[in-house]
Amino acid sequence: MTRFDFSPFSRSTVGFDRLFNLLDTLPSVDEAQTYPPYNIEKLGEDAYRITMAVAGFAEDDLEIEARENSLIVSGKLTDENGEARFLHRGIAGRAFKRSFQLADHVKVVGADLENGLLHITLEREVPEALKPRKIEIKAKPGIVSKAKKVIEGKSKAA
Repeated sequence: MTRFDFSPFSRSTVGFDRLFNLLDTLPSVDEAQTYPPYNIEKLGEDAYRITMAVAGFAEDDLEIEARENSLIVSGKLTDENGEARFLHRGIAGRAFKRSFQLADHVKVVGADLENGLLHITLEREVPEALKPRKIEIKAKPGIVSKAKKVIEGKSKAA
């Protein structure tokens, strides 16, 4: 497994340590889980949805936990028909635990289970204090901007 050394970046950046830790802990392609399959959709500017295929799981068999900047979805089937003898078992019913790293200010809005698909709705809620704002530039009284002279009147070269 190949790991990168991010220490040279740490010398010239401030506040990115969480990002470097995240990149360092991401699973490699060999370690990546493939069950259950899922989609991540962007529904709008600040809206997302994770859809997981969880055929055979009921609402009571699934657990969704949001903590800090991570979302953890786990499932464990309750064995209601333990006496059943399968001739072929093609529908996976094994327990799983899948985690997603969420960006700052991304919150879980809700989740619903429909036709074997678990839909988890996410939304980015940037606080007002962090949103970009326009700053008005005011000229001091008695001082006239050169650019304003050229725009409003004729330039001396003309």
